[in-house]
Amino acid sequence: MRNHSTTLLGIAASATLTLTACSTSSTPDPGSAGSQHASGPSTPQRDKKAAPLPADQLGPRLLDIVDMGSGYRVQPQEDSKHDDIAVVGCPALEKLGGAAAGGSLGFPTQAKVTFAYSGTADSEVAEEIYTDAEDKLSSGTRTIFDAMTACPKYQLASGSTPINVTTQKVTAPERGDERWATVMTLSGGGQTTMIKQVAVRSGTVLVVLSGSPGLVDTHLDKALDKALAPAT
Repeated sequence: MRNHSTTLLGIAASATLTLTACSTSSTPDPGSAGSQHASGPSTPQRDKKAAPLPADQLGPRLLDIVDMGSGYRVQPQEDSKHDDIAVVGCPALEKLGGAAAGGSLGFPTQAKVTFAYSGTADSEVAEEIYTDAEDKLSSGTRTIFDAMTACPKYQLASGSTPINVTTQKVTAPERGDERWATVMTLSGGGQTTMIKQVAVRSGTVLVVLSGSPGLVDTHLDKALDKALAPAT
């Protein structure tokens, strides 16, 4: 399942969130179950009109090979939109259109990196950082995660091989202003792969970490510390 899992890692990291640009004009639902909101005195008061970060400030916020430690290598970025993949059996995702199965997040300013753990098949972890106006990051990301968790089971059709997907919402770390976390189980071709995805928004910055659950859990705190550090 190597080819499928590699493709689906990209989907989990970005493509299932790809309609953000189309959804950012919608009015956020404060009671949405798709996200968890920070509240109380631990949430700092900020100017809601805070500007997105400059593009050149995103790359340094990504994890690098030194942060990851021994046994990791950087994977080349694949310029693939996964146009041959379609969502089947999840009206909430299907409603978002064909791009829900391929492409990248609609936020214009982004940086991303993917690491593979040497010697372990299918053990990858991808990090993406986006910046945009707070309301756009919030409403867009919430819309897609709500759609993802609306369907516990569905299929991804890729050529002649259907991939069964089960999705469950899991606890996200108490970080940032909003956070989301899911675990996807992908079954096809006689093999099964699990992908964990965590997204945290703090102000005008959104960080998404996805990949093998163990790798995500291992590197999540460091990724959030680095990605969400105050601008200097």
